[in-house]
Amino acid sequence: MNPIVQGVLTVVGRVFIVTIFLLSAVGNKIPNFKGVAQYMASEGVPAPQFMLTGAILFLIAGSLSIALGYRARIGAGMLLIFLALATYFFHDYWTFEGEAAQMQTIQFMKNLSMMGTMLFIIANGSGKWSLDDRLPTGGDAA
Repeated sequence: MNPIVQGVLTVVGRVFIVTIFLLSAVGNKIPNFKGVAQYMASEGVPAPQFMLTGAILFLIAGSLSIALGYRARIGAGMLLIFLALATYFFHDYWTFEGEAAQMQTIQFMKNLSMMGTMLFIIANGSGKWSLDDRLPTGGDAA
């Protein structure tokens, strides 16, 4: 593949991957902090304000890390942790019945696919046109 095309596709792909996480933090969780924390408490999340603060930090730092391709494996790890916890607490399809169970199953599977994406980044690095790719051999690009 043409290196320029590969670089452009890699950058666009990284940005597409993290858009949902970054917008979730800045468009929902930060401006609606109190309401989100209350919802988290109602779903059984322990220490919801503390956990929400952590989630926001993981969402922003992980998203920027992957988008820029700087220590993307660490950023993907942060988003993987966020996804695993969010999936367990909020998409527990096994506790629902009927159409609600079907909707939660879809959300669970969506998150599972995003967890796979994070594992892929952890295994393969951030790719071309990333800051990791420009680091000396000790970089994160592998």
